[in-house]
Amino acid sequence: MQSFDALLNESSKAHGHLCPGQVVGVRMAMLGCRLIELDEPTRRDQIKKLIVYVEMDRCTADAVAHVTGVKLGRRSLKFVDYGIMAATFVNLETGKAFRVLSTEEARDLACAYAPDVAGKGDRQLEAYRRMPDSVLFRVQKVRVNLDACDLPGPTRYKAVCSRCGQVIRDRREYLVDGAPVCRPCSEDCYFSHAREVSWPNMDWSPPAPSDPEPPRQAPARCGLVSVS
Repeated sequence: MQSFDALLNESSKAHGHLCPGQVVGVRMAMLGCRLIELDEPTRRDQIKKLIVYVEMDRCTADAVAHVTGVKLGRRSLKFVDYGIMAATFVNLETGKAFRVLSTEEARDLACAYAPDVAGKGDRQLEAYRRMPDSVLFRVQKVRVNLDACDLPGPTRYKAVCSRCGQVIRDRREYLVDGAPVCRPCSEDCYFSHAREVSWPNMDWSPPAPSDPEPPRQAPARCGLVSVS
């Protein structure tokens, strides 16, 4: 694995800025990979062995993903919205799994580890660089029960929502009175009052690189509400 400074520099550029959360995330990823014995997680043969669960949608999550190379689209990055500064690292080959949590005590100890640095943010950033892992983190050895439908690779199962007809992949459907139901049709959904709409220039598509002609117009669709 690259050095901490190299990883932090690359991760901060990808994230957009350097902050204490980036320091915590880079170190969290380095520790997690070390615990599950993957020393170069972005290498092709190792990335296939790795799944990471992140429990926060903060700067730390971006750093963890950057260092490990896991991605939502590859199904190697799992987001569970617990609101906790923690990530679990799973070695699919060995089954080893460790959950690494950022301690609240680390924030309180920033002055002790970086008394020479002015400014709260800068002090935290430098303190998190200096702290030993044992102060910055807690570690739990855990068991992660991965279903086949949670693993990277092609879709293994499809269901059709009995209410709207939407295809649901990888066993994410609910069963209501024995019939599959998608989450948007259930009460367990982050949005409500959904309705199909049209939008300006809705039939646009990118032209082929060798074809400067405008794209062909698709047939009009019926039953949509217009949005201007």
